[in-house]
Amino acid sequence: MNPMSSPSALRIDAHQHFWKYDAAQYPWIPPGSALHRDWLPADLAAVQEPLGVHGSVAVQARQSEEESRWLLELAEGNPRIAGVVGWVDLRDPGVEESLARWASNPKFVGVRHVVQDEPDDAFMLGAEFQRGVGLLERFGLRYDLLIYPRQLPAAVELVARFPLQRFVLDHGAKPPLASGVLGGWERELRRLAQAPNVWCKVSGLVTEADWERWDWEGIRPALEVIVEAFGPRRLMWGSDWPVCLHASSYERWLEGMERWTQAWSTEERAGFFGENAARFYGIAE
Repeated sequence: MNPMSSPSALRIDAHQHFWKYDAAQYPWIPPGSALHRDWLPADLAAVQEPLGVHGSVAVQARQSEEESRWLLELAEGNPRIAGVVGWVDLRDPGVEESLARWASNPKFVGVRHVVQDEPDDAFMLGAEFQRGVGLLERFGLRYDLLIYPRQLPAAVELVARFPLQRFVLDHGAKPPLASGVLGGWERELRRLAQAPNVWCKVSGLVTEADWERWDWEGIRPALEVIVEAFGPRRLMWGSDWPVCLHASSYERWLEGMERWTQAWSTEERAGFFGENAARFYGIAE
């Protein structure tokens, strides 16, 4: 049986965002684009419910504890939000107290920093940042790696220093699909995947391809590298909604992922489309 057609299969979108649009707060959103508006839980539910997606993990989109609080407020009133990956200043001397406060909310499941925007490729190896990362495991919090391929070597070193901490790589470290030059990305991704404490989200790939002309054959080489490197049991599907709307609809991305995994076992597919995310983030069904 196709697990995606089974009403008992848990379906969790492991990566999506919400925001109330403000140009000053979201300068990376191009004016006039599909993202240039509010995107809220009701908008996501309207897309997910017809597709049988039960819930999602809401991930931070700006580096602000104010946003983290807002996402948790949304989660309180929306049971479809299974967890929140928020932002906490891991370099703050008072980070231990901050993490204790955030972790007291069961919907707060992880932390992310927009490392991809840091000019120093070794940013994650800074002493203050590593001190903060080293505290996450104590509070049962996961860490989302948002990086570009050039930052993969630092990620390899980081995860080796914290073997008990669970990490997940967002968007497969954004392979350069538009150029098609994947050699460097593939080499470093495979190194990172050797660490058993690192998982990977199959999300956000379409926005690394040519937005207007991408097709599945162009994305397939990166997908094959990702599944060979991590194996299905450390992969989780995510939409990266609404950012994905730059290049794809929610429905098109999910349909493509269903086709891509057709040859997997029922157990592997059920894991990829929901159970792996639940297990990784400690989300109760």
